[in-house]
Amino acid sequence: MELGHDMANTEDSSFARTVIDGKFATADEVATCREQVKKMRRSGTHANLAQVLVERGFLTDSQCRRLSEDSHSDSMYKPAQQIPGYQILGKIGQGAMATVFKAKQLSLDRIVAIKVLPKRMSENAEFVNRFYKEGRAAAKLNHVNIVQAIDVGEAGGYHYFVMEYIDGKTVWDDLREKGIYPEKEAIETLIQTTRALEHSHERGLIHRDIKPKNIMITKTGVVKLADMGLARETSDVEAAMAEAGRAYGTPYYISPEQIRGEVSIDFRADIYSLGATFYHMVTGRVPFEGSTPSEVMHKHLKEPMIPPDHLNQSLTAGIGEAIEVMMAKDREDRYPSTKDLLLDLAAMQRGEPPLIARRKYDHDTLQGLASGGMTLPRSSTKAEKKVNPWWIVLALSFLLLLAVLVILAQFLGR
Repeated sequence: MELGHDMANTEDSSFARTVIDGKFATADEVATCREQVKKMRRSGTHANLAQVLVERGFLTDSQCRRLSEDSHSDSMYKPAQQIPGYQILGKIGQGAMATVFKAKQLSLDRIVAIKVLPKRMSENAEFVNRFYKEGRAAAKLNHVNIVQAIDVGEAGGYHYFVMEYIDGKTVWDDLREKGIYPEKEAIETLIQTTRALEHSHERGLIHRDIKPKNIMITKTGVVKLADMGLARETSDVEAAMAEAGRAYGTPYYISPEQIRGEVSIDFRADIYSLGATFYHMVTGRVPFEGSTPSEVMHKHLKEPMIPPDHLNQSLTAGIGEAIEVMMAKDREDRYPSTKDLLLDLAAMQRGEPPLIARRKYDHDTLQGLASGGMTLPRSSTKAEKKVNPWWIVLALSFLLLLAVLVILAQFLGR
């Protein structure tokens, strides 16, 4: 039964992306319908996303049939077989944006993965351009913790991207199957992912979509950062201006500056998203939840998050401190570099406190005390309660008045 639900959810995700990309419905409208589908399935009622979208008037029956055929079509399998130099062995997965095949590179006799853009996407210049940008971005990186790019090209009207084949799983798979990560395992995964980001950031590339589904783990425990589809060079001013005002990223893990569509996105956006991923790994929950993407993103902007060690009280204090610094809403309050984050993660791996995060806490506390309006950081005070100083003043005044009255009574009684 669970497998059936997983397959249905995968199909819904693919169909949802097709609907949104085709502008048949907004992301919020699709999200609302998906929530309705989940409730219906939990109550034992058979339902799918296409059915609910039609019932609520977002799609017509004919649109639904056409989009469903497009979303579930295996017609790409045959064209994929025609990619020169590669033998297609089978389909690994399919989303609305691309289909991924397992293949053999004949010249080197090695197994690779080939991502193929659907025909309907190939007719959209923006999608084709983004597809090739992903390949070029990945090709600039050469690191053990990053999925290696091998080739990009076009065959028979289909655009393809060849990359390293990863025989393993994703962090998302682990979270669904096993739940909360053990602290040591989470830190080790974060260290390897941060090394990948350090390599990327040093070369001027911001990933912009760090999340559990994009962190892969091989059977030997090597972490591989995947999917450079939203990566952007910090020096690419033209792309930054073209994307100004639009939110690129995944709502559960996106940074506040990405939500605002700021032009000058830098490495600290990746640190925020990695912090949100870290939070999910050690608590089993995303930092902010909501019924629509807009609601979730609003919370990233405005609401304080529940400290991770309040949800998982077995966590050491250092984990909470590091995550809160990684996920500071103001990027100036986050780690000043990916290298500094690595130093704190390595310290926690040795069982030591994250000194850089702690120094930031101390600085924030002093700043708050200077302005007269701040308590100690949440992670270091989870067992303490805020005390209002006016109550203390009032209590002392009452005791002083009482003492004066006692002395006066004794004097008059003589």
